[in-house]
Amino acid sequence: MNPLSGLGSPEVSLVAHTIQLALAPVFLLAGIGAFLNVCVGRLARVVDRARFVEKALPLSTGAEHDRLVGEIRILDKRISVVNAAIFLTVVAAVLTCLVVILLFLSNLISANLGTVIALLFIASMVSMALGFAIFIVETRLGSRAIHVRNEILYHQAEDEKRVH
Repeated sequence: MNPLSGLGSPEVSLVAHTIQLALAPVFLLAGIGAFLNVCVGRLARVVDRARFVEKALPLSTGAEHDRLVGEIRILDKRISVVNAAIFLTVVAAVLTCLVVILLFLSNLISANLGTVIALLFIASMVSMALGFAIFIVETRLGSRAIHVRNEILYHQAEDEKRVH
């Protein structure tokens, strides 16, 4: 006996309707992909900076060493935070994929999976919202960590110092 014989062949209109229903989650996946691209880009920049600071740290002393230690700690925290945002966003993408799969499956086997589909979609949105919220935390960490030191801000050329 063919295991797919119970599925029958769905009508084209039913498949077309299911595709219409699945279109919104598929567009959502495109948006999730774009957001993941932004997160991965930020992660790459933070990791690059951390590698640079790691190389400079053993060569530094005094106040400069302390500043670099503080910076590497912030970079480590940012890496953890952006990884959490990426994880939650990927979970949202997987849940959204399950929504699309179940939409088609429910029509193919004529099962009432509406509640499961709705719950998965809600879980996807919660995961996405948490990913966005954590991303805000990471951007705030990044903007607070960037300080232009006073000696650079108020640096004067040697000639200007002699005049004053």
